[in-house]
Amino acid sequence: MPISHNINVICNGGLFFLNNIPFKVDAVKAAEKLKIPQDSEEYDLILKMAAEAELKGAPKAVYRIEYINGRTEDSVVIGETTFKSRVLTVNLEKAHRVFLYVITCGAELEEWSKNYTDPFFSYFADHIKQSALESAVTFLYDYIKETYGLKKSARMAPGSLKDWPIEEQKPFFKMMGNVKETAGVVLTESFLMLPSKSVSGLLFPTGTAFESCMLCPREKCTGRRAPYNAKLYGKRYQNSTAVFFDRTV
Repeated sequence: MPISHNINVICNGGLFFLNNIPFKVDAVKAAEKLKIPQDSEEYDLILKMAAEAELKGAPKAVYRIEYINGRTEDSVVIGETTFKSRVLTVNLEKAHRVFLYVITCGAELEEWSKNYTDPFFSYFADHIKQSALESAVTFLYDYIKETYGLKKSARMAPGSLKDWPIEEQKPFFKMMGNVKETAGVVLTESFLMLPSKSVSGLLFPTGTAFESCMLCPREKCTGRRAPYNAKLYGKRYQNSTAVFFDRTV
């Protein structure tokens, strides 16, 4: 997607905040998917909800640039924080910097969605929030790639694989800084994020295609971005010849 010239980027203490991310709800396409006829009252309300959401919505993203400072066989030091993950360590073998991010549909849409308690329209409000999040994700990835000249990149997130458990959200958020103040995202005691339509992770340059889905055997996943490869872990990670180092020594 083209990078908007109206985007606001604020940097505070190394944390970059994008607070004017555009998004648009394709209500017509959504109605077709939900099999809602265009001459119905439900269709009119869907159009009304989409217009409200575009007016009230404010998807946001924050990111931070950090550098690789050490690796062991199953951990990597990013900045001053150690993350334990064999897959992450091998994936970052040739990377010297990474882009940590938190992206959200925004507290404004979360609050707006509470107006719709009917199950059907609550579902559509959830669909709108997910669309806003996806727009923000695409925008941030494109912004980083264009701004920093990344040709190929991949991403990983705490909790996306058993190898990098969701508990690592805690040091991740501590490293990110004041995400609550900037983007309005809060990490709960169970390591989930509020608003619920929020994602965290890191983007890194790579010459090898990677999606966490490739290592996840979970079936019937609506968010799957790549097919499961049962042989990939043994081929790329278990038998990796990655070079490990520790710059702190």
